[in-house]
Amino acid sequence: MSLSKSPRFDQPFLRVAASLIGIVGLVPASLSSENSEIRFENRQKQSGVAFVLENGTIPDKPIIDSTLGGVALLDYDNDGCLDIFFANGARIPSLTKDSPVFLNRLYHNNCNGTFTDVTDRAGVRGEGYSMGVAAADYDNDGWTDIYVTGVNRNILYHNNGDGTFTDVTQRAGVGGLTPGGKKLWSVSAAWVDYDNDGLLDLFVANYLDWSFENSRVCGPPGKRISCPPSLYKGEPNFLYHNNGDGTFTDVSAAMGFFEQVGKGMGAAIADYDGDGWTDIFVANDNERNFLFKNLGGRRFQEVGVEAEVAYTSDGVPVSSMGVDFRDWTNTGRPGIFLTALGGETFPLFRNEGQGFFSEESYPSGIGFPSFQMSGWGAGIFDFDNDGYKDLFSANSHVSENAEIDPRQHYRQANAVFRNLKTGKFQYLGARSGPDLQVPAAHRGAAFGDLNNDGKMDVVVSVIHGRAELLYNTTLNDNHWILIECVGVKSNRDGIGTRIKVTGESGLVQYNHVTTAGSYASSSDKRVHFGLGADAEIREIELRWPSGTVQVLRNVRADRIFKVTEQ
Repeated sequence: MSLSKSPRFDQPFLRVAASLIGIVGLVPASLSSENSEIRFENRQKQSGVAFVLENGTIPDKPIIDSTLGGVALLDYDNDGCLDIFFANGARIPSLTKDSPVFLNRLYHNNCNGTFTDVTDRAGVRGEGYSMGVAAADYDNDGWTDIYVTGVNRNILYHNNGDGTFTDVTQRAGVGGLTPGGKKLWSVSAAWVDYDNDGLLDLFVANYLDWSFENSRVCGPPGKRISCPPSLYKGEPNFLYHNNGDGTFTDVSAAMGFFEQVGKGMGAAIADYDGDGWTDIFVANDNERNFLFKNLGGRRFQEVGVEAEVAYTSDGVPVSSMGVDFRDWTNTGRPGIFLTALGGETFPLFRNEGQGFFSEESYPSGIGFPSFQMSGWGAGIFDFDNDGYKDLFSANSHVSENAEIDPRQHYRQANAVFRNLKTGKFQYLGARSGPDLQVPAAHRGAAFGDLNNDGKMDVVVSVIHGRAELLYNTTLNDNHWILIECVGVKSNRDGIGTRIKVTGESGLVQYNHVTTAGSYASSSDKRVHFGLGADAEIREIELRWPSGTVQVLRNVRADRIFKVTEQ
């Protein structure tokens, strides 16, 4: 995550070839695709959401002030509409929320395009310098709970079912402490039932061994920049096993996580090899990425190098920040999309099967445009409902004073890359709407259908700026379905359930239930499928974590479809 990055092409031929491929990706969508144009509109002003991400920055720019900003989309009161939770910073150097501007915020969706701040009533103001958030129903009581990560405080909020939450961190044993009592700097978290016992476990990605005592200062006086992570040691990650009684056991060492020290920023889950056990991917900052292969719920093996996702195709790590882990090829094999810094490109990995991936950044057409971007939040979702998942990145450089390097810009516009159904993507630029062209210090991004119209929306946090509520205003006649899974033998949220959808045209797609991914954020647990011209689904196959395989046939499109495990 250092400021200065140079192009990573070592051979002249590769530089030219990559540039030519990338330039093709920069060509705007043709007018003939007008009916399928992906567009977003920022409706923050009329929403009642007034959240501003406050990092409490000071002149020396400690590295913590650039890495916050998680967002969650969750339905905490079960009214069918997605609510919004924002993680927020704190005063530096005290790392306390000593002013209302630093509070974490929960906004209730009024189901009419407006939101109400219910933070105080809900009891989720937070403590310490918060980073990220992960939402899911960890105790299977039917109410979504919230886990908040941070520099000096991690918090587990239990949903009481009456609009309020209770801090149960200490009793649950998920405070982010090592066995020796040291609090690690946690950024992202993911709810995952790694042993398929019907209870959601908790994975926590930790970043740097940083403190004010070892904090470094970089850049000239008055123009300080975030120091690179290479100046700090990394940390291992946590895995907490859910005991089913409201408590968790730290199994990080026993499951193989303490052996791997990284600089974790993003975390996402998927069963990449189709063996029925959910795997975990960690985006490490300027270090090799981790792919933790689940060995039957008994242990994890780190296989990033062997799977060819640890580095880019030229064998070097990038400043990996956000990540999503979904099937973007309609093959049933989840791929990986990462955000990184300007001068690095955003790595896009295709799952080739047999445990291997190939990097497709330049062949897919996202290489050259993303080379000029720095990204945080990341998503693989079908924004135009044509049956093929597109890409979204929430963009901004790390350092507020990034412009001391004339090649870099701090505030940047977000980006959409449209899936062309051929293995290639098209950077839409201004064609995605004027509200997506506004440069800002974007950070976390959460994805979900805010108004239940079948189009995936995005909420993005902004340092020193109003959060963006990007409603999907794409105009076309494509169909869709949102599948809400209710586990019975499996965990109630159905997290880890693999879903195969076959439309009446024969188009086959795959996705899975998860709230994890992006950057330090948590998305809608409902699984979205765009269906193109298909008004009916021929077959829905659900492979639940319990091992149950459920098949539904002749399902009408254009609705929210609840499926209970049976």
